[in-house]
Amino acid sequence: MRFASILLLASAASAFSFPDTSSLSQLLRRKDGGSGGGGACPAVWTSISTELTQKFLSGGQCNPDARAAIRLVFHDCGAWNKAQGAIGGCDGSLVLNAEEGSRSENKGLEKIAADMKALATKYSVSVADLVVFAGNHAVVTCPGGPRTKTWIGRKSSSTAAPNGLLPDVNAPAASLSQLFIDKGFDDRDLAALLGAHTSSNQFNFDTTNVGASQDSTPGVWDVKYYSETLNPPKGVVVFPSDSKLANYAGVGKEFKGFVNNQGKWSGKFADAMEKMVMFGSSGTSGMVDCTDALPKSTNAKRDLKGMNPFMPRE
Repeated sequence: MRFASILLLASAASAFSFPDTSSLSQLLRRKDGGSGGGGACPAVWTSISTELTQKFLSGGQCNPDARAAIRLVFHDCGAWNKAQGAIGGCDGSLVLNAEEGSRSENKGLEKIAADMKALATKYSVSVADLVVFAGNHAVVTCPGGPRTKTWIGRKSSSTAAPNGLLPDVNAPAASLSQLFIDKGFDDRDLAALLGAHTSSNQFNFDTTNVGASQDSTPGVWDVKYYSETLNPPKGVVVFPSDSKLANYAGVGKEFKGFVNNQGKWSGKFADAMEKMVMFGSSGTSGMVDCTDALPKSTNAKRDLKGMNPFMPRE
């Protein structure tokens, strides 16, 4: 997954689109779903969740379809910045606009985009909502992956996202950092989101090593990506953008803070992801909370050597 080669989410002024936290119920909401929605989540999303689990989980690990769905949500939502306000962002345009889908940074997303369009048609749901739901579903399908608050109620758009809002794998660290500041992210958010490359296999960056992963355990959601970006083992591909940011000012400090700290990273990733999947929305009014339609966390069958699960999140 390249969030247009770094995240994203694979290369961010009007009011920024955070969820509306004005009510006490939302302030006290549970990270795993809980209360705080604007009505009950439609039952169709439970049916969709069942189908996505079958699609994303193979042999107890998240598979290539899951990785593609994660990259898809990063690229659809991430082609946005604060200046756009409640326009664009997570609107399904990457699936619905042929020109956007054909851009070089979106190469390799054609199949998952077609799959999401077909699934949205089958269940008569918004493509924009399905891209977000599937991306969050894929993360928690990966063993060790956290649940992210998932609101449903977006309007899809076939208007292409502006060019130049996804990060470039060869861009300078300062430019990449500013790109994410323009999306409303701070250093910790960016460092946490980079960790989505734990589940990434690259196909277009290094054509001599097609299919190589960005950490040694791409089927699970763990923090090996952080240590292995700093000291890559044989066979692991590191994007230049990741390497630069891992050693850049405040982002680098936060990046290194996630090494061997699964608990801290899981929480901070979910926090940053929750921001990103609301890009282009003007709050949660009129939306419903469908977090509980996502699967429960998949048990992580991975080598925990060198990781301290009791390290604090803060």
